[in-house]
Amino acid sequence: MRFGLVGTGYWAQITHAPALASTPGAQLTAVWGRDPAAAAALAESHGATAHADFDAFLGSVDAVAFAVPPHTQAPLAVRAAQAGKHLLLEKPIALSADDADKLAAAVEEAGVASVVFFTWRFNNEIRAWLTDEQARGGWSGQGWSGGAAIWLGTSNQPGNPFNTPWRQEKGALWDLGPHLVGMLWACLGPVIEVTAVQGKADVVHLVLRHQNGVTSTVTTTQSAPEAATGVTVFVWGEAGRSVMPVELVDPVAALRVAAAELIAEAAVDRPAHPCDVRFGREITKVLAEAEAQLPVRPAE
Repeated sequence: MRFGLVGTGYWAQITHAPALASTPGAQLTAVWGRDPAAAAALAESHGATAHADFDAFLGSVDAVAFAVPPHTQAPLAVRAAQAGKHLLLEKPIALSADDADKLAAAVEEAGVASVVFFTWRFNNEIRAWLTDEQARGGWSGQGWSGGAAIWLGTSNQPGNPFNTPWRQEKGALWDLGPHLVGMLWACLGPVIEVTAVQGKADVVHLVLRHQNGVTSTVTTTQSAPEAATGVTVFVWGEAGRSVMPVELVDPVAALRVAAAELIAEAAVDRPAHPCDVRFGREITKVLAEAEAQLPVRPAE
C-alpha cells in the first residue's frame, strides 16, 4: 500500500517516516507539509516524493498518515477520506466534538479504513496485559472496581521538541489525556460521564464514570518537574491491583503495527478496528466535555 505522510515535524521525523518506510506491505511514497522545504528534505531522506499541492499528493497514494496538530489534521483528513484514501490518524482526531463528527461521517460515507494511533494500544506487552484484564473481567468491569491513570509530563520545558504551539494552547488534557482516557475505556468500558477539575498550571483531574457503573480517575500535566515525571496506569478490585507495563513502549514499532493493521482493515468490506475513527470520536467527545467544565486557559 502506498502511504503518504502529512507533516514534517519532530514526530513525523522520528516515528511516522521511519515506521512507514519499514512496515511490510507499506511504501512511504509521498510527503506533504506546510513547510515545502521541510517536506522536500524528509521525502528525500526516505526516497519519497514531496508535493506542494495537497490534491496532487492525495492522487499519488492509497493511504494517508497524519503527523500534524489536530486542528490541522481534521479538515485535511476529511478531504483525504472524500478522495477514497485510508487514514492513519493521530490522537486526538480533532479538538471539538463537531469536527470529530464530521471526520467520522466522511470516513463512514467513503467506506475507507481508519486507525487512530493511540500508541499504547499497538504495543505487544500492553496488549498482552489488556488480554489478561479481559480474561479476569477487566473490560466488562466485573472483575475490577475502578482504575487510575496518571501522566506527569515535562513537554512545557524550554527546548523540549514537543513544546509546540497547539500543546501550549490546549494543555495536557488534549495531548496526554487521549492516551489516559482511551486506556481506562479499554480496561473498564465506555465512558458515559466526566467531571473535570483544574489544578495549578495545566494540571487537570478527571473523574470518569463508565457504562457499567465503575469509576476511574485521570491526572495529567505537561508542566511537571523532571524529578516527578512518569506514567502510571492501573486497575484495582478484588484481585488486587494490576499495573499496565509502560517501560518498553517503542513508538516506531507500535506505528508499524498500526500501519499493518490499517492495511488489513482496508482489505475487508466493512472496516471496524477497535481504535478506528469512531473510537477517536468518542474520546474527543469526553475531552471536549471535560474542557467545557474548566476555566479558560490564559495565554502563555
